[in-house]
Amino acid sequence: MRNHLLLLSRDSDAVQGFQSGVSLHGHTRHSQESLGFIGKFLQSRRPLRSWIEGQKEYCRRTSGIVLDFDRAYWTPPLCERRAFALESRQIQEMGLRPMVSLSDHDNIDACTLLRSDPACSDVPISTEWTVPFGSAVFHLGVHNLPAGIAQSAMAAMWEATARADEHSVLELMAEFSAMPGVLLVFNHPLWNFDSIAPRLFDSELARFLDLANDYLHAFELNGMRSHRENRAVLKLAADREQVIISGGDRHGCEPNAFLNLTQASDFPEFVDEIRTGRQSTVLIMPQYGEPLSWRFYQNFTHVIAEYPQHPEGRRQWDQRTFHPDRDGNVVPMIELWRVGPPDFLRTIFAAALMAVNLPVRGLLRRCMSGKNESLLPPSGRGLGWTAAEAGAVVRSSVPEPDSLMDFAAD
Repeated sequence: MRNHLLLLSRDSDAVQGFQSGVSLHGHTRHSQESLGFIGKFLQSRRPLRSWIEGQKEYCRRTSGIVLDFDRAYWTPPLCERRAFALESRQIQEMGLRPMVSLSDHDNIDACTLLRSDPACSDVPISTEWTVPFGSAVFHLGVHNLPAGIAQSAMAAMWEATARADEHSVLELMAEFSAMPGVLLVFNHPLWNFDSIAPRLFDSELARFLDLANDYLHAFELNGMRSHRENRAVLKLAADREQVIISGGDRHGCEPNAFLNLTQASDFPEFVDEIRTGRQSTVLIMPQYGEPLSWRFYQNFTHVIAEYPQHPEGRRQWDQRTFHPDRDGNVVPMIELWRVGPPDFLRTIFAAALMAVNLPVRGLLRRCMSGKNESLLPPSGRGLGWTAAEAGAVVRSSVPEPDSLMDFAAD
């Protein structure tokens, strides 16, 4: 087994000798991104708790609508074609053949719609599967499902998730792992998604890996997670003798910050390189060197921006964000307004969009900068290591958390 990390801004010849670039884990309009974290955040801060309770009561009294962050969600701004083109273009600009695997949350619609175009008939059918496991929730990238069973496989995943059935989860993982050409990736394995007690999360993670590690083909380095967390993933992968693979986790309009480089000429051949060859070359793109908080802020502006070129019904943020109406039906938020969004939201969003486009953005970016260490050592073209060596590398230098890590990760 051999993992290799390369940093594009340092290694100007990093892509030489490779035929293709692989973009994994990107989201489109078909992903439903829960707003439940907002409710949890507000309820966990004492000064905000009474304010949000007052807002709930005011909303119920004036509109009959009960604020329900757990059922509310937003969807990324890009459709499947624009997301595919964005990821492909970044790879093509490096002179490489693009392979793009979009993986929306518990959904394969983007992939199947793309494959209806003869020019995209080889696009892998992939999803990010939400897996409840004990008290924790994990995310698995299931890439390149066979077309003939993709819909039934997705239905089986929905059922296992809805039932929170560990036995069914493990059975499905075993089935996917045994299918030639399917790639099963543990996405951002150290993200405590539901913010459960850290010790409980660590216990559930260890239990999950004790039972499921043999079914997984790789652990993901995630382009939207902190340097600190990704270094810990390197250590975890070394301890579990796992291959490391890229995952961009793009939700906005910035292309994936992590890619894979490969000699493979098609996606099944790349999968075989990971599964059978047990080797992976991850390319760190320059955008990962930006402060994480700044990148989250930019993604926020992508989510709330207006896109006049998009089809009607997808141009404004409140057409892409959903909440239960007074009858409990989940509808676009634009249908809940009488005369448009509340004034305080208009003001906040207008200020956010203005700041990212004016000269003040430089100051704003600097204010969001924290200690931003690289995954790579200070010098050298790149870093290749065996599983045992990976642990030594991680232990040699532990960076400080990124400025937004506590909020974004937990």
